[in-house]
Amino acid sequence: MDSAAAIPRSLPNGFHAVVIGASGGIGSAIYNRLEANPNIGDLNGLSRSQDGFDLLDETSISAAAKRLSGTPIHLLVCATGVLTVGDRGPEKALREIDPEIMLTQLRVNAVGPALVAKHFLPLMDKQARAIAFFLSARVGSIGDNRLGGWISYRSSKAALNQVVKTASIEFSRTHPRAVIAAVHPGTVRTSLSNPYSGRHATVSADEAAASILKAVDGLTATGRYIAYDGSEIEW
Repeated sequence: MDSAAAIPRSLPNGFHAVVIGASGGIGSAIYNRLEANPNIGDLNGLSRSQDGFDLLDETSISAAAKRLSGTPIHLLVCATGVLTVGDRGPEKALREIDPEIMLTQLRVNAVGPALVAKHFLPLMDKQARAIAFFLSARVGSIGDNRLGGWISYRSSKAALNQVVKTASIEFSRTHPRAVIAAVHPGTVRTSLSNPYSGRHATVSADEAAASILKAVDGLTATGRYIAYDGSEIEW
């Protein structure tokens, strides 16, 4: 683990971090990076495989938030998402839309993270610097959509982006030092993206985790939609 493991540096010494989706490719890499951070005080990872955390069950999300409510959160990571449903990959055209698959995409990629925001954002530190970020995707950008296709996935990530933007406005009133962002992780070599990486340059999950943590560490304004390198993405 290189020196980038010390990032984020902008959070208070002994900061409390929560990683949701900690067993996934990117989520586990972020968790491992944080675990190696000498400044961390408390680190909690949540996932279905590790502790039964269910992104589609509000009772499960609420119960997990209550368990972790004793210490204010300084870093909240929501590293969840689904690109394929069963054996069905992203649609190439409107004629391929399946309403049940589209609803599943929306439930996992937008509704679940919205419930995470509902129950976990209020636990963030109100006095100190705090960061919350949700893994989005560049294809969730409406302004950047030049190729079409991937309708359900695009729509679900666009919905997530709206959740993040709206939450950032609401929480700026009660958590003035918190920044909330949607982050595109790049094309990462994970089971989710491998079949669709094509000619895109790819990075390992650990490389992506290091870049993402560095990018969010440098955020000074809330309500941002950024790529792993810190560059802005149009909504």
